Amino acid sequence: MPGLLRGMARTAVVAGTATAVSGRVARRQAARYADRDAHTYAQREQAYEQEVYQQPAPAPPAAPSTDDMIEQLEQLGKLKEQGILTEEEFAEQKARILAR
Repeated sequence: MPGLLRGMARTAVVAGTATAVSGRVARRQAARYADRDAHTYAQREQAYEQEVYQQPAPAPPAAPSTDDMIEQLEQLGKLKEQGILTEEEFAEQKARILAR
């Protein structure tokens, strides 16, 4: 029986050591992957910020020329005369054109 107990004790020690080593390796790998992921995230964030801040600002829309405004107002007047637009719709569209 002493041989059996010694064998079981040796198995328990080996299994415990293997578990401890395995846990330590897993923690070390997890830390390494976490560092790598953080580094990758920082690089992507930096690239995104460079891309965003280097783009030129969009140009403001060009103000319509007075000829365009007059043409649009004439078209509105014709639509009102034909009865397509009501007085309220005409006034609303006229104000929108003149507000540009």
